[in-house]
Formats: sequence, structure tokens, C-alpha cells
Amino acid sequence: MLHKLVIDAVSSQASKLLMSEKGLPAPDVEKHLKAMLQSALSKLDVVSRDEFDTQQVVLMRTRERLEALEARVAAMEEKNT
Repeated sequence: MLHKLVIDAVSSQASKLLMSEKGLPAPDVEKHLKAMLQSALSKLDVVSRDEFDTQQVVLMRTRERLEALEARVAAMEEKNT
């Protein structure tokens, strides 16, 4: 629900900016849109692509270590029976 409210607010602000009678030059419009989008995204629970990729690598390593430990435990259990 929050995501929809944020997107609606950004959309509304962008429409107001683009429909402005001031006739802002294109670089100013782009600068304002970027600022609005950054503000909207900062309110959402998102991570950067770099953070996502880093966590994905950590997860893969953790999974590999878990599988190795499970194999060791299984081998120890088999040895003891």
C-alpha cells in the first residue's frame, strides 16, 4: 500500500513539474525528476544492485558450507552406526 502511495505522489509531482507554466529547461526538469525519484525510493525498502549481488554471493557461500557440513555430519553418523 505504501508503495502505491509513494508512486502516486511521485507521479503527481512529475505531472505538476512537466505541466509547469514556467517552461523549465530540460536539464532542470531532469534534475527535479531525479531528486523526486531518489526521495521516493529512499522511502521504500529497496537495496542497490551491488548490495543485492554481494548478499547473493554470501548466500551461495553459506549454502555451500551448509551442504559440506551436512555431508560431514551424515558421514559421521554413518560411521558411528
